[in-house]
Amino acid sequence: MTPPSRQPRAAAVLVAAGILLSRIAGLVRQRVFAHYFGSSDAADAFSAAFRIPNFLQNLFGEGVLSASFIPVYARLVAEGDEEEAGRVAGAIASILFVVASVLVLGGVLATPWLIDAIAPGFTGEKRDLAIRLVEILFPGAGLLVLSAWCLGILNSHRRFFLSYISPVIWNAAMIGTMVAFGKGLGRAQLAEALAWGSVAGSGLQFAVQLPVVVRLATRLRFSLDLRAANVWTVVRNFGPVFVGRGVVQISGYVDTLFASLLQTGAVAGLLYAQTLYLLPVSLFGMSVSAAELPAMSSATGSDDEVAEFLRKRLDAGLRQIAFFIVPSAMAFFALGDVIAGALYQSGEFGRDDAVYVWAILAGGTIGLLSITQARLYASAFYALRDTRTPLVFAIVHVALSALLGWFFAFPVTAALGIAPRWGAAGLTAAARIGGVVEFFLLRRALNRRIGPTGIGFDSLARLWASAAAGAALGWAAKTVVGTQRPILTAIVVLVPYGLGYIGVATVLGVPEVRSAFGRLRRLRIGR
Repeated sequence: MTPPSRQPRAAAVLVAAGILLSRIAGLVRQRVFAHYFGSSDAADAFSAAFRIPNFLQNLFGEGVLSASFIPVYARLVAEGDEEEAGRVAGAIASILFVVASVLVLGGVLATPWLIDAIAPGFTGEKRDLAIRLVEILFPGAGLLVLSAWCLGILNSHRRFFLSYISPVIWNAAMIGTMVAFGKGLGRAQLAEALAWGSVAGSGLQFAVQLPVVVRLATRLRFSLDLRAANVWTVVRNFGPVFVGRGVVQISGYVDTLFASLLQTGAVAGLLYAQTLYLLPVSLFGMSVSAAELPAMSSATGSDDEVAEFLRKRLDAGLRQIAFFIVPSAMAFFALGDVIAGALYQSGEFGRDDAVYVWAILAGGTIGLLSITQARLYASAFYALRDTRTPLVFAIVHVALSALLGWFFAFPVTAALGIAPRWGAAGLTAAARIGGVVEFFLLRRALNRRIGPTGIGFDSLARLWASAAAGAALGWAAKTVVGTQRPILTAIVVLVPYGLGYIGVATVLGVPEVRSAFGRLRRLRIGR
């Protein structure tokens, strides 16, 4: 018997709410960062340094644990086996602590070689600063790994909001550090202070979740026992997901490597753009995928019943994702300068920087819908205890992205005779193309296993037509108001864009409009 479909939808709302608040905090952090650092050498150094210890967090963090730990732990919780659930949770926490500690120590000692590998274009004081920043940031990444373990426990017990809102504290610590020391320190010294603020925020993010985790997982037993069947299942599933996640992370580091060889500002520009286009991916893709994974993992019945349930959940989730991602992609493509200007244009970050980020955003919108929906397909494979199929397709994604990234960033820009810094847009375009290929491979493989899934061409056409109509209204408003006052411009441009999208979608009969307004109506009644 499968769980009620209403539960994942309610959970998705909680996940989305937590992610929204944490992403808003992240955008505020990036705006403050842009104000103090702009596109300077210090901004490049911090942006590159920030990625290196995050490699550890992403390898052992949320994505890997969600795929390997949650399916096993959520099933034990659903069966009421608290003793075994506590044993599994404690063992995984112990293993993570030991492995993360070793890697943090090794990472700190190997920092100079890591910087040379990931940002070979950094020299002199810029390289020295990046090395100091990585040495500071690595311990914080270890704390975020333990925070991801808390997320796995909380999600399995359907406590979604706390796990996804806790990064607000981490962002707040970094924002507070910049505001407190921004006027009194130079850029290099401020970057070091910001790194310490990040470590403090990581500790606070872990600490705020831990009491609730201890209360929910009442039978926690910390050990390094790998012989227990369920613990070994998690570890066995961890391997392919770990490699797959690592392969995807390598793609991001290849982008940073290529960007470090471009002109000053390319690495920081990638980070600014990434913060923006990951917002809808996280808010709409991650929220649906994270809420669906525990539900799909606990589905029971015959193979046909499980397959039917998965098809229904997938199709509903895909439509929900598309309704929000399509207008996000169109807005980034057509109005990215308005968005970047409103969020970042202040202090050291000027109008030219906003246009530069827009170019990178435009490259990133290629395949934004596909890579977001791919998260849901990957969750379905994880729910079926298949971690190897997503791994294979992730390797294809990364290999193709790296090859196209080099081609777009260097030969293409040289052939076109444009400044090398614009090659950053080619890097994001290449990554999205690789993501599109991965999506189609995932969908084809899953459809062969559980039957046909996906959104029809007619439905997608209506969504894109609605977004294009909204973009036309936004462009018209932009020509009237200009771009001298970024925040005012964003209000005048994006409000008509959003209203135009909703209005045309309503006229074209997009069912998700009615569903969205229905949920709002129920919320009002509930009040």
